[in-house]
Amino acid sequence: MDWLNFALALTVFFASHAVPAIPAVKARGKAALGPAGYAAVFGTLSLVVLIWVIIAAGEAPYVEVWPQYPWMRWSANIVMPVALLILTLAAGQPNPLSFGGRKAGFDPARPGIAGFARHPLLWALLLWSAAHLLVNGDLAHVILFAAFAIFCLAGMGMLDRRRMRELGSEEWSRLAAQTSNTPRAWRLRSAMSLPRLLAFTAIWAAVLAAHPHVIGVSPLP
Repeated sequence: MDWLNFALALTVFFASHAVPAIPAVKARGKAALGPAGYAAVFGTLSLVVLIWVIIAAGEAPYVEVWPQYPWMRWSANIVMPVALLILTLAAGQPNPLSFGGRKAGFDPARPGIAGFARHPLLWALLLWSAAHLLVNGDLAHVILFAAFAIFCLAGMGMLDRRRMRELGSEEWSRLAAQTSNTPRAWRLRSAMSLPRLLAFTAIWAAVLAAHPHVIGVSPLP
């Protein structure tokens, strides 16, 4: 039953991202709820289903695929701050080339976080998935985090093709001229600001503090 719950949760998670992205569904949703309402409903649904998936993976029978070693936790604690930094720098920034991004305020000559990576939120999720895949060697979590990683990698190309259809190839090329799907670390600095760096510090501290209580295990080595 626990495996069934995990499989159902994972299926619903990917369906909840695939179905709302269908142009006809998206258009009807925005017409009924408005762009802001549609984004709020979609975001809330995604968060609820994500929590369900994580809980279901924890309740699935334990089947070891590989053991955990101390160096794995050190690696995760190096990668996770980077993922959270990217997330903090990307949240709410204009980026018409990726999901949830807006065109207003976006300068193709100075693309900000999009100059680091065209889909920064997907890169943050990919790093989160890779870090947690390494330290969670049981079958359910291997399936979970490997699926998330594949979802992120495949999603970048899918988003590019979708945005190209929506914007037109010429406009997409103009907006994407200074961006890349491959992260360019030296451009991350241009997206930094003191308020966002302070927010990142607070979020990272909150994650470290909450992790033992929410997940049930300390993330520290």
